Amino acid sequence: MNEKKQAALAAIEASSDLVTQVSDALWGYAELSLQEYRSAALLCEAAEKEGFTVEKGICGIETAFSASYGHGKPVIGILAEYDALAGLSQQAGQTEKTPLVPGGTGHGCGHNMLGAGALSAAIGVKQYLQATGASGTVILFGCPGEEGGAAKAFMAREKLWYGLDAALTWHPADCSEAVTGSSNACIQVQYLFHGVAAHAAGCPEKGRSALDAVTLMNLGVEFLREHMDGKARIHYCVTNGGGVSPNVVPAEASVLYMVRCDQVKKALALQDRVDKIAEGAALMTGTTFTRKFIDGIAETIPNHPLEALLHKNLTEIGVPQYTAEELAFADKLAATFDAAGYVPGCGQADPAYAAQVQALQAQSSHAMNDFVMPLFTGDAFCAGSTDVGDVSWECPTAQLYIAAWPNGCPGHSWQNVSCGASSLGHKAVVQAGKILCASAIDLLEQPALLEAAKAEFLQRTAAGYDCPIPADAVPVIPEL
Repeated sequence: MNEKKQAALAAIEASSDLVTQVSDALWGYAELSLQEYRSAALLCEAAEKEGFTVEKGICGIETAFSASYGHGKPVIGILAEYDALAGLSQQAGQTEKTPLVPGGTGHGCGHNMLGAGALSAAIGVKQYLQATGASGTVILFGCPGEEGGAAKAFMAREKLWYGLDAALTWHPADCSEAVTGSSNACIQVQYLFHGVAAHAAGCPEKGRSALDAVTLMNLGVEFLREHMDGKARIHYCVTNGGGVSPNVVPAEASVLYMVRCDQVKKALALQDRVDKIAEGAALMTGTTFTRKFIDGIAETIPNHPLEALLHKNLTEIGVPQYTAEELAFADKLAATFDAAGYVPGCGQADPAYAAQVQALQAQSSHAMNDFVMPLFTGDAFCAGSTDVGDVSWECPTAQLYIAAWPNGCPGHSWQNVSCGASSLGHKAVVQAGKILCASAIDLLEQPALLEAAKAEFLQRTAAGYDCPIPADAVPVIPEL
């Protein structure tokens, strides 16, 4: 590691108090998707104080922003998220479920850490550019609504990511690795059915039940399942069940659908079939409906050159080092969920890879995976969805995982929230910032790395990007 890179990492270490304070503040705000007003403002304020040029409300999204520093190319984007989840309020550093506010929000996916760690990385790259005067620009992108809103996909519709030479991001996890593989594309649409209210006994013939329409739509989708791609998934929840009076024909009812498939082209085609089922349900019941597009996300496109770069820097810089007290906390927290025999990592389905990971786990008697995961270069697939996928269709993109909670800790859980404002989370934030920063500096200093990443990107995206966001759609949240 050259002295210039060492100086950048030293700047991150020097700002560790700042970024962990930001992480904890975001954790405390715990704002839901597209409502992250305080969180976005805090990140913008911190970036401005560090010398970045901040633009708020980019791409027409109130809680999105960019914070840039430098001049010329290459342009490296670092992606930040900061939205929380409903119903996951939890006190920090506790090994029992103890909500701060019963039924309140919480950072069950660790996006408070993600946002702060991205800020940390940008601070380090800024120090490098300032000290060296080298050509290059770093842009910290504030990306709200990953849990429902898909800001990155809306930004992709505006072709924002085509302006980058590469994009880097990270996510808290139960292991530390460079992530590869793809994920499911996903489209969310809400159907709000409108009928006619009537007395269910006295004059039922005058009523037109919106709840009947929802029920028939759900039934129609059940029959569709037999005739869709084997890799597809359709999920739904009734967001308005028609009220609480069974003797009133419900005039309003709604259902929220999520259509997933391994390719966005397939997801769009399947979504069209679901739309037709909604039309049929309305026709059968004499009702009408409003179709409300919520969000859409494309599958992720892997980039092996960037993943190898992240792995190199992860290996060189290393994983967080834990105290005896932190390991004891992690072990006690791990006793609250079942992770027996669980093998982490994006290559867990590959027997040889799984055996390597198990051998590394056997060297530790604690629940934290305190080692660097092997670099996996095979085909991997995550059944979940992320709007990082839409970024990866417009520029070479790679993601890093850093352990912030024990092995096998369930996603979107109170256990994750507990770790998010603990010293485990603080260490993950700083370490992720260093690894992303070091990788960005390598891309600035070594044009061949970017050329290799771009060559693979062009090969993998040759079919073209089908943006799942309609031209007239705006970021919204479902009606409840």
